[in-house]
Amino acid sequence: MSEPASTIYTKTGDDGTTGRLFGGRVTKDDLLIEVCGDVDETVAALGVAREALQDNQGLSDLVLDLQRHLFVVAADLSANPSERYRLTPEVSLVVATMTDDLERTIDRMTGRLPLRPVFIVPGVTRASASMDLARTVARRAERHLIRARAAGHIVSPEVVAYLNRLSDLLYVLARQVVGTAEEPVSHL
Repeated sequence: MSEPASTIYTKTGDDGTTGRLFGGRVTKDDLLIEVCGDVDETVAALGVAREALQDNQGLSDLVLDLQRHLFVVAADLSANPSERYRLTPEVSLVVATMTDDLERTIDRMTGRLPLRPVFIVPGVTRASASMDLARTVARRAERHLIRARAAGHIVSPEVVAYLNRLSDLLYVLARQVVGTAEEPVSHL
C-alpha cells in the first residue's frame, strides 16, 4: 500500500516540541505557545459566532476579518525571535494600524448604540454568547501574553495592544448583536 501524498501528521512533535515560524523548536508548554493556543481558541469561538451571524452579513464579515487578523497575531507570536526581521506587516507582523482599526470600529458601534453602565449576563442570543466566549478567551490570551513577557519572552507591544482592544471590541459586538433586547444584568 502506498503512502498518501500528504498527511496531517509529521511526527516531529512526538518529542513534546513544536516548530517556530522561521525555524527553531520550543516545548509545547512554552508560555508563548500557550498564548498561541488561546489565540487559536479565540479564532474557533469567533467561528461559532460567525455561523450564528449568517443573517447579518456585515457583522459576519467583520468577524471573519478578526479571525484572519488573529492568524497574524499567532504568526507574530510564534516567530523565532532572531528572525523577526522577516515578518511582513499585517501578514505575520501585528502593526499599530490593526489596533487603530479596532478602535475606529468600537467608536463607530458605540456611537450608534451606547453601552449600558452595568454588568451584563451573557446568553441573550447564540451569537452574543459566542462573542462573549471569544472575549473571555481573548482576555486569557492577553493575561498569558503578559505572563510570557514577564518571564523574559520577546513580546511585541503591538500584539499586547491588539489583544486588549480586541476583547473590548468583542464586548461591544456582543452588545450590538443583542441590539435593544433586554439583557439580564447583575445586581451584585
